[in-house]
Amino acid sequence: MDKIIFAFNSLAAFLLLISYLLPFVPPKSFATVSALSLSVPILIILNIFFFIYWLLRIKKQLLISLLVLVLGWSHVTALYKFSSSLDNADQENISIMSFNVRLFNHYNWIPDKSVREEIVKFFENESPDIICLQEYTRGLPIRLEGYNEFNARYMKNVRPGMAMFSKFPIINGGSLDFPDSNNNALFMDVVKGNDTIRVYNIHLQSSGINTNVESLKTESSDGIFSRLKNVFQKQQEQAELINRHRSNTHYKTIITGDFNNTTHSYVYKEIKNDLKDTFEEAGNGFGRTFDFKFFPFRIDFIFVDKAFTVNGFKNYDVKLSDHYPIKAIVKLDQ
Repeated sequence: MDKIIFAFNSLAAFLLLISYLLPFVPPKSFATVSALSLSVPILIILNIFFFIYWLLRIKKQLLISLLVLVLGWSHVTALYKFSSSLDNADQENISIMSFNVRLFNHYNWIPDKSVREEIVKFFENESPDIICLQEYTRGLPIRLEGYNEFNARYMKNVRPGMAMFSKFPIINGGSLDFPDSNNNALFMDVVKGNDTIRVYNIHLQSSGINTNVESLKTESSDGIFSRLKNVFQKQQEQAELINRHRSNTHYKTIITGDFNNTTHSYVYKEIKNDLKDTFEEAGNGFGRTFDFKFFPFRIDFIFVDKAFTVNGFKNYDVKLSDHYPIKAIVKLDQ
């Protein structure tokens, strides 16, 4: 039995070791292998269990998982954080919220007719300075008192769109339309005091895969990998477009949105670049942002320029979409 367990342990350790290289491998070159990035949280947890199993049995086999986990320590710590904080006291703080609202439950995925009203009430109660929404609709717009609204593109009828709300004056904005995609990104420039801040709200290409575990069992692995290959290639193109656009501004920058990919992916590394991941700075727990049964996927992010101090981060456990809202509290250093 130990030989069989060790064989599975070795496979899990090898796959996790290979996955550490994926953030540096462009999907256009190795798109199929890039799909492994989605399994990194599972592989980390498996290797932790294997390590504990061999440790309790006082077996030297524990070394294989221990070595792989230590080599990828930054990936392990990105999966779970203990540094929770939420400091609202400083008047100079800026609070940013990102939330994929899934068309305000237009198709009744959640058996609750009041989801749209509950989302509005949630925003009113939390009252962040900046709100970035993905899968927003023209058919069901919301009005938030005290906010300036910016949107540069809606899809027809109830197709996904984007919107941004700010308590600060908005002096500029635009849309980055992704080629051959229903997804896009918005940007706006807001003024706080003497500073102008560029805020991006992005929604990278979705896989379109039904995340219901039972549904996944009925779909062929070839079909899933073929779809992911195309998605990751599109995501790379979209990340490159965002980075080119960002390189043309001298403003301090905040990037938010739904990446439809994990912290272990190429597009995460490319977009984050020299920015701070606010969850890694001040988050707590697994930081789950997407409702996928059994696995704590974090695919929604808030990045800030190094000129910001991150004073807090919060994941909200509210069931109003297939995503969960996130909020960061930051301060621009003078």
